[in-house]
Order: sequence, then structure tokens, then C-alpha cells
Amino acid sequence: MKGYPSLAPLLWYQNPNAALAWLERAFGFETRMVVAGENGAVIHSEAVFGDSLLMVVGPPSGAAASPIAWAGRHTASVHIQLPDGVDAHCERARAAGAVIQREPATQPYGDRVYTCLDLEGHPWSIGQTVADLSVQQMAAATGREIKESL
Repeated sequence: MKGYPSLAPLLWYQNPNAALAWLERAFGFETRMVVAGENGAVIHSEAVFGDSLLMVVGPPSGAAASPIAWAGRHTASVHIQLPDGVDAHCERARAAGAVIQREPATQPYGDRVYTCLDLEGHPWSIGQTVADLSVQQMAAATGREIKESL
């Protein structure tokens, strides 16, 4: 992967080195860079998954926090879209210690999705498109109005 994608989330971890190793084992990320700080801190890191990039840093300081420090509360979730194999991915994550919150299930909008928490409580959703539905088909299947702005 050359350069950087237009959007790359950054997650704070109490133990960023353990988080990077876990993300590789559980989800299949590849760590491509780690900038070490004092006493095992990570000032900057880059882990890639397909054509996407995730930055992992920590331990948190100032206003930054990991969900583990907030009794599991969080303000965001990260989503991974797989080309295939969502059920096997779930089993890989479970074997690495992910807390599976929702088992893989096919959603009415055409994706098979599971959700989990990582080793410090960051929420993740992982999906795979199993039925390529039009917006009209998704609206009919979900019973929701869907507005497009393109």
C-alpha cells in the first residue's frame, strides 16, 4: 500500500503493542510501522487491512481514553467490510479472545454481519455483502425509508 487512504481511524489503547499483535492475530491486520515512545509507549503506528489503514497509539493521555478506562463505554465503532469469509473471520476473532456481541447473521439489507469487542473494549463490526440489493430493495426489506443524495 503506497501513501495513505483519505480516511484512517486512530484508536487509543492502554497497551498499544499488545493491541497491534492482537489485531494481527484476530482480524488479519499487518503492522507496517511503529514509532516507539518512552517505556513501551507507541507514539504512532500503522496497521493495514486490504487498502485501509488503522493507527494505534497509547497509552492514552490528556483527554484521550480507551474504553477499558470508561467502564466499556465508547463513542465510535470501526467497521471492516470483507469480500468473503465473515463466518471464518468471526471464529478467528473468537479464538483470539474477541467478545462476540452479535453472532454472524444475514441482515435484510444484504450483508452478513457480526459485532465484537477487542481486547480493550473497542467495538467492531465486520460484514460481507451476500446479496447486492438496490436502495429500493433495501428499503422494502428493512421497512425503512432510505434517502440517497448522489
